[in-house]
Order: sequence, then structure tokens, then C-alpha cells
Amino acid sequence: MSQITIMPLRHSAFYSPLLMTMAGGFLKKEGLEAHYRQERPGDTVVENIQRGSCDLAQSAVATSFAALEAGELPDIVHFAQINNRDGFFIAAREPDADFSWRKLMGRQVLVDHFFQPMAMLKYGLHRQGVDYEALQVVDAGEPESMLAAFLAGRADYLHLQGPAPQQLEHDGKAHVVAAVGDAVGPVAYSSLCASREWLQGEKAQAQAFMRAYRKSQAFVLQAPAEEIAAREQEYGFFTDIDPLVLSQTVLAYQRLGCWQDDPTIPQQAYENLLDVFAYGGAISQRHAYGAAIVAPQG
Repeated sequence: MSQITIMPLRHSAFYSPLLMTMAGGFLKKEGLEAHYRQERPGDTVVENIQRGSCDLAQSAVATSFAALEAGELPDIVHFAQINNRDGFFIAAREPDADFSWRKLMGRQVLVDHFFQPMAMLKYGLHRQGVDYEALQVVDAGEPESMLAAFLAGRADYLHLQGPAPQQLEHDGKAHVVAAVGDAVGPVAYSSLCASREWLQGEKAQAQAFMRAYRKSQAFVLQAPAEEIAAREQEYGFFTDIDPLVLSQTVLAYQRLGCWQDDPTIPQQAYENLLDVFAYGGAISQRHAYGAAIVAPQG
């Protein structure tokens, strides 16, 4: 059994196509033993890939924009799509079957300030005819601190990735009223990345991983959400989340259309990503698709 080290930028049911390569046993069937550990402050995805202590990572194509803006060709490239939409939700304190994005205007909103979620929220609001500056934006820090702030009574709305909003709803503390993925539409949101050196030098392992990943992609599209959630928890993921909440979160992502059966990062989804970051002023030009994206192995 060959070991493969996988590092996620964030850990969420949103990334089930990757998680099920492990929880579904697909990597083991390809002779790969996964070592999975999350990025921590001072122990980043980029640093680990560069020093060879991580083979591949869950990240985002947009993480390459800083290097491209500096005129550099990134050594870390994105070789497979995980999510084709944003995976954040808006939770309110009260149910609102008639929610519209305009209702956020003038209200306090706890916003995840990590670069991509915030860029997507700004663009999604723009597409819905709402100016981000019209919100009373609250920055409480990391997602755990945002949750604590909301539970302490701060702000009217909360912007977070699943399953946190769904758990709040289950506990009677909030109500999910919207998905940013609906507001933004298809986009190259999250992806798998690795160094060019690993993809070429460890081609057999990379191809074995992709065989497992393609099976996992098909599985999360076809399997009932309850089965996906159960397998993830049996593997040791999300053990602090109520099983019903986890399955509801998986179902929400299935219905949003976040997951696709083709690992190739679509050209149009990338063009839409450029639109998002150009709108926010984070890029000065439309960087070429092939500058940071390569075709899946195998």
C-alpha cells in the first residue's frame, strides 16, 4: 500500500467528492493509503506542497492569482474540479420563505472574510442588484468565532459554509434562507492541486488517485445523501455533527449542483471565476486558463 498525503484548505461536507475517495474506500482499492491533515496557521498547503510533505491538496484556482498578478508562473497547478459552485449559505434568526437578497441591505451580516468566500458574496450580491457596501458587515474572524458571535446575539444574518448553518437550524438557533451558489451561478470554485513535479514524477500514483477520484465523483452524484453522510462519519469525519444535519447538508450540495461527474475544470467556469475577481478588483487582467490549470491525469 502506497501512502498519499492529502491536505485540505478547509474541512466541510462541501468537499465530499474528495472525502469519499477515503470514506468510500476508493483510494484503498487503488492501493493508496491516505494521510489526511488540515491546513493550520503556519502550516499551509503551499508550504507543504513546496517541501514535499503533501502530495496534493484541496484548494481553489483563485489561490494562483497572486502569483499570476506578480508575473510568475505558479509551480502549483490545479488538476481537477471539486466544486462548480460556491458552498456558502445565508442563515437568518427567523424563518423567511420570502427572503430576497435586498433584505440584507442595512442589516448586520457576519461575513466570512477569507478571500474567496468574500469575493463570491460581493459578486453574488452584485448579480442580485445589491451593493455589498449597503450591508453592515461584521468581521468576527474565523468560522468558529463567527458561530460564537452569532450565538451570542451578534448580527442579523450569518454567512458560512455547510454544515454549520444546517446545524444551527437543527438546533433552532437559525434558519437557512439562501445559498450564495444560487446567486453566483457556476464557477471554478474549489479544486485539487499539486506541484507540476509530483504530477509528472509520480505519474502512476497521480493516475491511481484520479481513478479513485472519478469513482468518488460518480458516487456522490448517485448515492443517497444519507449514505454519503453515514460513510463519512464512519470514517471519522464530522463526528460532532448530527447525522441528520450532515445528510441534509450533503443533499443541499447535491441539489445546488456543486458536484459534477467530470473532473476537468471547465473553461467557462474559469471565465466566470475571472469575472468574480475582476469585479472585486483582485486581478488586473484575465489570466490564461493554462497558466495554473492542467488536465486531470489518466
